[in-house]
Amino acid sequence: MIHEVFMPALSSTMTEGKIVSWTKSPGDKVAKGETVLVVESDKADMDVESFSEGYLATILVPAGESAPVGATIGLIAETEAEIAAAQQQASTESAPQTTPEESTPEPVVTASTPTPPVTTTVSNNGRKVASPRARKLAKELGIDWQSIPGSGPHGRVVVEDIEKASGKAPVATTPTLEVKPASKPQTVAVTPTPSGEVSAFNTLQQAVNRNMMASLEVPTFHVSYTITTDALDNLYRQIKSKGVTMTALLAKAVAVTLQKHPLLNANYTDGGIQYRSNINIAVAVAMPNGGLITPVLQNAAQIDIYSLSRSWKELVDKARAKQLQPEEYTTGTFTLSNLGMYGVNSFDAILPPGQGSILAIGASRPQVVATETGMLGIRQQMNVTITCDHRVIYGADAASFLQDLAKLIETEPQSLTL
Repeated sequence: MIHEVFMPALSSTMTEGKIVSWTKSPGDKVAKGETVLVVESDKADMDVESFSEGYLATILVPAGESAPVGATIGLIAETEAEIAAAQQQASTESAPQTTPEESTPEPVVTASTPTPPVTTTVSNNGRKVASPRARKLAKELGIDWQSIPGSGPHGRVVVEDIEKASGKAPVATTPTLEVKPASKPQTVAVTPTPSGEVSAFNTLQQAVNRNMMASLEVPTFHVSYTITTDALDNLYRQIKSKGVTMTALLAKAVAVTLQKHPLLNANYTDGGIQYRSNINIAVAVAMPNGGLITPVLQNAAQIDIYSLSRSWKELVDKARAKQLQPEEYTTGTFTLSNLGMYGVNSFDAILPPGQGSILAIGASRPQVVATETGMLGIRQQMNVTITCDHRVIYGADAASFLQDLAKLIETEPQSLTL
């Protein structure tokens, strides 16, 4: 029996996935539950396991290529004798789109010695396929891409084919990223994009774009507050040597304050307000190759500051190595976005889908203020701005939360170490 390998849906927002690498080559033995390939989802690189035992007969979508969720990307034969039949099935299920002289051999990723390329020219289940960029360009130029011979793997129509059909000079393709399997830390090599060329969005950027467009449909408002940080800064200097980060201190302060304001930790649903049992603080992290991700500090109010700081460092390392598991970036109930580290005074953050609030944190700067004695003095102050879903939270709710957060930071920061 021959089994198909499908592109899995690794997240609720994923519509297509990019194959980072195949961990097996055609002809290799595959055990049930064994990792066969690594797929780049919206936020991380994930191992994909085989549901069948047998032999990887053929790879239909090579490493570096993308395929829609549910598309067939490979075939597994139950026995060695069926490998040839599986390869024949792959080659006969679709009509070739190029002549033998023009066909492009399929690159095969292998962990050891090279394997001869599989010279199939199949598309997806016998249907002709085109890359998302090629389909978009064809639509813009008014070209029927299904009538164009494809020069990509398996007869896949790529951007260069559309440009050639339109008489337009081919544009250099977007630089590729060199990545290692998800089970190991990755080294990413990026070639700068030449000036004037269009660089396609990567998978993470596409996910961010979709989330931001969804956020525009939510009625939001912003409330700003100035917080004096001298006491918090003093505490940070005292415990910094123990591995405590300012991000963890701020996350802890917000989580503790949210215990008094559960509405700020809630979110909108069609049936009403959904109150959360946990306070999970997501913190926005910029990724080196574009886009951002929000690793989550689970139950931040209950975790001591030292453990919280260690957890944060581990999450950031995993995020930048694209090793985060879904529960480590999808379970946030309240988000922090800190651009203060870049010297930004204040800004408004866009509300993430599925949450009721996000707090934008500006830089802490020395300011001339009137002291309690009526004299002028210098105080370190930062501006924070909260963005809230107005269907759930009102202005007074947000203002009360910020007032209590300021009180904690200004007068009771030592309690964060308890």
